[in-house]
Amino acid sequence: MAAVSDAHGEDVPDLGPVPQRLTVDVDTVRRLVAEQFPRWAGRPVQPVNRGGWDNLSFRLGTDLLVRLPSAAEYALAVPKEHRWLPELAARLPFPVPTPLALGRPGAGYPFCWSVYGWLAGERADLAAIPDPTGLAEDVATLLAALGRIDPAGGPRPGVHSWFRGGTLRTYDGIVRNALARLDGHLDVGRVTAAWEDALAAPWDGVDRWFHGDLAAGNLLLAGGRLAAVIDFGTCGVGDPSCDLAVVWTVLTAGGRRLVRERLGIDDPTWARGRGWGLWPSLRDLAGALDDHDADAAADARRVVEAVVADVDRRG
Repeated sequence: MAAVSDAHGEDVPDLGPVPQRLTVDVDTVRRLVAEQFPRWAGRPVQPVNRGGWDNLSFRLGTDLLVRLPSAAEYALAVPKEHRWLPELAARLPFPVPTPLALGRPGAGYPFCWSVYGWLAGERADLAAIPDPTGLAEDVATLLAALGRIDPAGGPRPGVHSWFRGGTLRTYDGIVRNALARLDGHLDVGRVTAAWEDALAAPWDGVDRWFHGDLAAGNLLLAGGRLAAVIDFGTCGVGDPSCDLAVVWTVLTAGGRRLVRERLGIDDPTWARGRGWGLWPSLRDLAGALDDHDADAAADARRVVEAVVADVDRRG
């Protein structure tokens, strides 16, 4: 991906078009497993409900998971996960996926793929969180542990992470496009001010590990508490404020305060974290309104309004 100059004259990555995703059926997964890992041949294969966007996920028996990237860009994360997940798993306080086998292209499927152990749990959707304070404590523990891991040699932001850990200006075009579509649905002036506040917040330049996509579907709960963290495809080292998106998309207002206090997050980092929660929510809100998806629109609007209100309180 090439770099382009933004309105401020800075070079930022050009995200380019949305990747064209493949579809993979159960029979293809069975063939891949049988050809490359005959010890697992004959196990039942079942698609995972809400298995994600970047990867197509299938259960292999009761204790294994097959993950196949849905596009060439997402396949860049496969070798990274095999290199780094065992090291991260040894240093994180919650279970994370551990790769058991690296699959190769075959059976008409063009990319490398992975077999992992199955991690059980419920998605961290708002309705499934009986203990918001407890979950916030777990998120703070996770983020603190990530920040303590030595970043030396870790993967810098790039296509493999969709530039998580890099500059928020990468997403400025997405935000401006969404705001133009949302004129009349939001107070665009206030939202624009919140976004520009995030863009202006400086980073100290100290690399730290980040997950990159601490969304509800990647936090697995048991008994309302964090039981596992999955999908490290966007992980890397850089500006860790991208992981603060979780406090806006998953946690309550009280949970946000708890995380900030526990981690001692300074104003610039908090402002950049607001930006990481804001840009995808604006994109999702514009898309949901276009699709007349009231539930998705309400969820995205909730995040946007919380971010803007937090900026207003600071003022």
